[in-house]
Amino acid sequence: MKRQATIPYIADICSATSEQLRETLQQKGAILTIDSHNWSADYPYFPEVVARVAYTDTALAVMFDVSEKHTMAVTLSDNGPVWEDSCVEFFVANPCAEGYFNFELNAIGSLLAAYRLSRDNAVHFSTEKLQSVIRYGSLEHKSIDIRDQNSWWAAMIIPFSLINLSAPPKTLRANLYKCGDKLCSPHFLSWSKVELEKPNFHSPQFFGELTFDYE
Repeated sequence: MKRQATIPYIADICSATSEQLRETLQQKGAILTIDSHNWSADYPYFPEVVARVAYTDTALAVMFDVSEKHTMAVTLSDNGPVWEDSCVEFFVANPCAEGYFNFELNAIGSLLAAYRLSRDNAVHFSTEKLQSVIRYGSLEHKSIDIRDQNSWWAAMIIPFSLINLSAPPKTLRANLYKCGDKLCSPHFLSWSKVELEKPNFHSPQFFGELTFDYE
């Protein structure tokens, strides 16, 4: 079943410090647990991942808390292969036309973002657009390879303009993911379940629904 969540409005997120953003989202953000263990027979490892989501007049804030037994991040440049690292992802359907947008953030803050019609048909964001996504996290932006149980968090504030909106919508179709293709224990978790035979997050037919709370 496709999941649903109600996203709260929180003013001034965009001007918050890293600590302020984290505290605010922990206290007030909608909790979306990334616990759909897709393809568990082939990929049995199951890290603990929780996302917290909120919005402002101009942007959507998404924060992930991760606890896992191996954290690796070696992609230092934006639009690189971040999915091979410890990576958290937010995919959202284009609210104005066909296709969807994907925002993939590794544990050290390197970001891949694109507008897509499919997994292979993509227009990657320019440097200017990538830089407009505010990113925070607990780890420094340098290569890491931690091979024991550890925890980290990462957040991104995505301007609505990047997903073709001039104001907050009433609803969005979206999914959130955690992966790590080249970790010791590869895994492919999602918020809304992906019912395919093989791992493929580029599956908007399985996106859940986010409703924006205007009260």
